[in-house]
Amino acid sequence: MRLRLAAALIVLSCLLLTGCGGSGGSGGSTAAGGGKTLEQLWRADGDDVAVVPGTQNYVPGNVRVSFLVIDSQGRAVTLPTARVWVSDALDRTPFLETEAKIERIGIPGGETADATHIYVVHLRLPRVGKYWLLAEPDGGPKKVQALGNVVVVKDDSPLDVGDRAPASETPTLASTHGDMSVLTTRTPPDRRLLRYSVAGSLEAHAPFVVTFATPKFCSSRLCGPMVDVLDDVAQTFAGTGVRFIHVEVYAGNDPANGYNRWMRPWGLETEPWTFLVSRQGVIVARFEGSVSVEELEASVRSKLAPA
Repeated sequence: MRLRLAAALIVLSCLLLTGCGGSGGSGGSTAAGGGKTLEQLWRADGDDVAVVPGTQNYVPGNVRVSFLVIDSQGRAVTLPTARVWVSDALDRTPFLETEAKIERIGIPGGETADATHIYVVHLRLPRVGKYWLLAEPDGGPKKVQALGNVVVVKDDSPLDVGDRAPASETPTLASTHGDMSVLTTRTPPDRRLLRYSVAGSLEAHAPFVVTFATPKFCSSRLCGPMVDVLDDVAQTFAGTGVRFIHVEVYAGNDPANGYNRWMRPWGLETEPWTFLVSRQGVIVARFEGSVSVEELEASVRSKLAPA
């Protein structure tokens, strides 16, 4: 999900939730067992801000949530960890407390994004519904409490774990006779990621990772780093038989034309998205938005790479 609306989201959330900036509260413990409601925790001493979401599609089960925390001065908080509480409502006490970890967006020397890091947390949310999430980065000279929603729906449009990957005849170096302008908007071109099609990989029973992203036209530059990440991980797994594929998202690589025909079979209405597909053609993992090299590498190693 793009973060270009971050400022607007913060302002809107502050208006809806009646307040942004420093709290007038009396402080106190923010432990989940302290008997405080989620709103009381949010109103504790420090900056009361809104979570800037990096993901928005959630179905029941193990949910991956990524987000930014922006303080009241407009600065991204990049402390290593953040405490996270989850509740069914603002006026209820949290039923879940866990830790989010900061992840780097992109690679050193690669494309840059509006933010260099993003928080990632994994939650067990087995039921459909709207949940409230509070994140408080650990440490720092001033506390920042960021509030947001995680809306879990019965089903969402993107293909999910357990679904079969569609046999998309995505373009390759061979099919376009090496025409890079058709294949990629990355500079320099990501040739390593353009050798194989999705359909060809399925036919060959080869495990693969496919990322739908547009390095040039993602307005926050969040997509550009994602292709850099894919290329970096592809180098790590060279020679293992795992294929890595980058697919652009716009018809004719022009945003004015809307999303291309490669996006539709996967049910994609946003970008970037990354899917891991087994040699049996089944999706074994999916990632919405930005993913760090470490997170993607660990997933490939555990789910696709030969032992």
